[in-house]
Order: sequence, then C-alpha cells, then structure tokens
Amino acid sequence: MAYVTDCFQNHTLFHKALKEAFEVFCNKTVTGNSSAELLATFCDNILKKGGSEKLSDEAIEETLEKVVKLLAYISDKDLFAEFYRKKLARRLLFDRSANDDHKRSILTKLKQQCGGQFTSKMEGMVTDLTLARENQANYEDYLRSNSAAHPGIDLTVTVLTTGFWPSYKSFDLNLPAEMVKCVEVFKGFYETKTKHRKLTWIYSLGTCHINGKFEQKIIELIVSTYQAAVLLLFNASDRLSYSEIMAHLNLTHDDLLRLLHSLSCAKYKILSKEPNTKTISHGDYFEFNSKFTDKLRRIKVPLPPVDERKKVVEDVDKDRRYAIDAALVRIMKSRKVLGHQQLVSECVEQLSRMFKVLI
Repeated sequence: MAYVTDCFQNHTLFHKALKEAFEVFCNKTVTGNSSAELLATFCDNILKKGGSEKLSDEAIEETLEKVVKLLAYISDKDLFAEFYRKKLARRLLFDRSANDDHKRSILTKLKQQCGGQFTSKMEGMVTDLTLARENQANYEDYLRSNSAAHPGIDLTVTVLTTGFWPSYKSFDLNLPAEMVKCVEVFKGFYETKTKHRKLTWIYSLGTCHINGKFEQKIIELIVSTYQAAVLLLFNASDRLSYSEIMAHLNLTHDDLLRLLHSLSCAKYKILSKEPNTKTISHGDYFEFNSKFTDKLRRIKVPLPPVDERKKVVEDVDKDRRYAIDAALVRIMKSRKVLGHQQLVSECVEQLSRMFKVLI
C-alpha cells in the first residue's frame, strides 16, 4: 500500500493491480486449507487463553486490523464467518477468551468491513453469554428462596438462542438418576420465567466434575457429560458389557466408541477393559479400575477431537443455496421482468460480497 501511495502517486491503475494480485494469492489453498479457514484459526490463536501467538495488547489490535484488511480480498467471506463463529463459540462456552475488549474489537472491525448482517449472529452469541450469567444468578436465587427445590448437585446452565449459535448434535441421552433431578429443578425454574420457550439440552457441550474413589486416593475427574454418564453407571454395577452401556445410555455406536476409548485405552485408564486391547469392539466388557492413580489430585480426561471442517463446509454450502434463492427473489421483486443472463449477472454481483458464485 505504501508503494502504491508513495511511489506511484496513488494512481488508480496501481490500486487496481494491487487489488487483483491480492485476490489471486489470498484465495489459494495452502496444504488443503482455504485462506478463510487459516485466517479464522489465526484469529482464534490470538484471542484465546494460552494461544500460540503471544502478543501485547497493542500488537493484537494491529494484527486484527491487518486480518480484517486481508479479509477484503478473500472471496469466501461466509466460510471465514462460519469457521470464526465455531471457534468463537468454543471460546465463549468454555471461557477461553483472553480479553473481552479484543473480542468486541474484532467484531466492530468485521462489521465495518463486511456489514451488520455478517456479524449479527456473532454479536448475538456474545450477548447470550451475558444474559446466561444473569440467568444463572437468578437460578441460584431461586434455589435459595425455594426450599422444596433440591437439585442434589451444583448445576450451571448456559441458555443459548438457537439461531445465533452453530448447530450441535443433541441426543436423548438417558441421564443418570443423579443428573435427572437437577435438570428437572432447572426446568421448573425456567418455566417460572417463560412458558413459551422449549429447552433443548446439548449434553455434548457439558462438563462434569466428579470424584473418583480409587484405592490410593480420591481424584477429581473433569469429564464431559457423556463420559460422566458412562462412569456413573459403575456406581450400580461392577462389570458392564459394551451393549449394556449402549442400552443404558441410548447412544450411537460412533459416540460410544469415542467415550469408551477415552476412558479405557487413552492416557487415563479409569475403566479396565477385557480383552486388554487398544481398540474398542462390541464384545468388550468394562470394569471400574480401582487401582488407577495419578500424581495430581485433579485431572481432565480429554475426548479424542472430531474433525469439524467437513460439517462447516456443508453448513456453508446449505446457507449459500438459501442466499442464492433470496437474491433471485429480491431482484425479481424489484425488476418484475428480466432476461435470464441479466438476472444471473445481477445475482452474482449481489452475492459477490460474501462468496464467489461459480457458473
């Protein structure tokens, strides 16, 4: 930009050449990843706690400014938005944002660059989190003032607005009895506030802190709600088969394989498996491993990561179809009659702000 303004007297021809050149290399894929995804991941690394980019506050602001400038040359802005939204959701839900000011700052910059529609869902997510904290405080007040409500365990619920957040799989998990009670109590509280909203529980995003009473010592285990549901079955049974666990919890094979692998074959073997192999098969039997120990008193038992890229791309493709339909309807409503070729070129022009339409 400095060369264009200083050496070439801000000439429009050089501005055009710069723009076209940037559009070429900014839209190349790198090792199979699109620039849109790489930029979203880079932003996430800057903005999350413990990210790989260690920068001062001023450097972060400068870098975010540069990211948004580069985004102008990227044709698949909607793909960037979806990847960024996925990563923002994880930062918000698991409290991984390093600084709230930077989080709002990039949304403001994106809004200026790409328009209000581009950031409306992301802004809704940030607002949701603020409302959820108020909601949690009200729930705690409700428990204190309502002696009949005994959830039995400490429960924190984040109530989200479906339209703002990425879509998550929700299964009718058969919750352990210990958890059913507190869910019912929260439902009772929520119905005192509104009768017209339906709660859909996303157990796949939940976290549980449970105490494992092992022979050597008690260890606090930080696990997902699904992992906790599996472990709590062993309070009532010493030994369970794969099919028994599946029937108890009402889970799919894929999910159950991931869960049992994380608890019996990975770093922390909370469950012992028979036969003692590195893979899970449908004929396996599981027992609580009472001999397990660790030098730490609190451990986090991770789940193997799921590659979400394919789903993000599918979601974006689906949204694009709706956007094309909406653009065609808008144009025909205003023009009434239009030749096919002109309709196509106007539609491409309207949509070019968000993505490149291939004809």
